[in-house]
Amino acid sequence: MVTKFKNHLAKTNLAKNTVTSYVWTVQYFLNHYGEVNKKNLLAYKGYLVENFKPQTVNLRLQGINKYLEFTKQEKLKVKFVKVQQKNFLENVISDADYKFLKAQLKVDGYDEWYFIVWFMAATGARVSELLHIKAEHIKVGYLDLYSKGGKIRRLYIPKNLRTEAEKWLKNQGLTSGYIFLNRFGQRITTRGIASQLKHFAEKYGMNKEVVYPHSFRHRFAKNFLDRFNDLALLADLMGHESIETTRIYLRRTASEQQKIVDKVVNW
Repeated sequence: MVTKFKNHLAKTNLAKNTVTSYVWTVQYFLNHYGEVNKKNLLAYKGYLVENFKPQTVNLRLQGINKYLEFTKQEKLKVKFVKVQQKNFLENVISDADYKFLKAQLKVDGYDEWYFIVWFMAATGARVSELLHIKAEHIKVGYLDLYSKGGKIRRLYIPKNLRTEAEKWLKNQGLTSGYIFLNRFGQRITTRGIASQLKHFAEKYGMNKEVVYPHSFRHRFAKNFLDRFNDLALLADLMGHESIETTRIYLRRTASEQQKIVDKVVNW
């Protein structure tokens, strides 16, 4: 039945990693709890709640619920746990730190990494999307990405970044194809980017907690709203299904909150 479930998921628009996660979850449940009944499902949920973060718990439960739908046992579906939203953004690189890192990478001749950081912060690209950028996209100024639901999201490359990136590519003799490559001429990996960013954070004495790929996507959103306060447009640019997801960027980071309190509260 699990194999049939896997084949069923493979035909949907779900990402490969999501399919793997759902199948693993169901397999784990069946191996450890055996029979699919309300008592066992609640026991499994209890185990998840005690051992994992709410987001992970809900991801596992989503896999279980998909399986229950597939086996026509919808009545047994398990409720998700409530994810408590923090009233501040965590671990977002500050604009000053972003500019410092970018400047240092340029001064020290790490051109490719200078552009990787700049592209993430100036386009709002997810790190997996960054790897799809080609020299041809720099010329036209955008890249069209297809989301799970078959929707198109356009990733715009701002003019100042385009101009400088074109010069860089010209110097490298790169006129077509992917632009972010490793020393073997292959596309760099998302894991490679994450570990190299940690290395630079250490090298330049920065807080490693805020120097990671998704942090620059957060920075893009924060900077965009600071300069152009249009939440609906930002939701489109970020590729968010719901404007509610984008709303978090209206919140201050914890360090911003601290600065405001230090400045304002003098009684």
